[in-house]
Amino acid sequence: MSVKAKKYLGQHFLKDENIAKKIADTLSLKGYDDVLEIGPGMGVLTKYLLDKDTKTHVVEIDTESVDYLKNNYLNLSERIYEKDFLRYDFNLVFKGKSFAIIGNFPYNISTQIVFKTLEMRDQIPEFSGMFQKEVAQRICSKEGSKVYGILSVLTQAFYNAEYLFTVPPEVFNPPPKVDSGVLLLTRKENYTLPCDEKLFFRVVKTGFQQRRKTLRNSLKVFNLSDNLKANTIFGQRPEQLSVDQFIELTTLIENDDN
Repeated sequence: MSVKAKKYLGQHFLKDENIAKKIADTLSLKGYDDVLEIGPGMGVLTKYLLDKDTKTHVVEIDTESVDYLKNNYLNLSERIYEKDFLRYDFNLVFKGKSFAIIGNFPYNISTQIVFKTLEMRDQIPEFSGMFQKEVAQRICSKEGSKVYGILSVLTQAFYNAEYLFTVPPEVFNPPPKVDSGVLLLTRKENYTLPCDEKLFFRVVKTGFQQRRKTLRNSLKVFNLSDNLKANTIFGQRPEQLSVDQFIELTTLIENDDN
């Protein structure tokens, strides 16, 4: 019995054992005892995770895949969650403990998986996964790059992001139309920001919504004082600012006497 990939779930099953093992080996397994795999499908990555010294958990929304895993990975059956990762509260499973995230992520929800990880960053010291190549590159890109954007800044504010390797379409069933890329996120030692974090998220998102404009124009919604707008940082476009400069920008806005 095998599972049929479902287009509406964005499923592309990895069939290359070497790549599965390579992805499983990207995690350092330091600082946590549990690993959560998102979208295991038929468990090609799962079996390599089960060889590790950590406890593997999987979350899978596809009933057919869940049945397959329960029948083929008996030692995992208690830790298979038939849930939607984006909507389920994993504190019910991990009770505040740290855990790593790994997976061959469905392309259609991959960026939402990153945003949910950022919300849960207190518990997630490490994150490794396969994305559409251009999304993985965007997450890891630095200021000055054309693909640098909201996802890059928000992720790198809390994690060190490293693009690891590219995976060709033919190792999947069915093959996607694009290359895939595997990345590793390692949480920074100090992952709290020295500014208002909600304001930081707002500033970054607002700035990039009109990425061709200078920040002086794109951040008008914040009703900045003329004195603050005279600061040279506002003459730049959002993709020119590093993460640290976005933090500095947020602090300036926070302390503005307008």
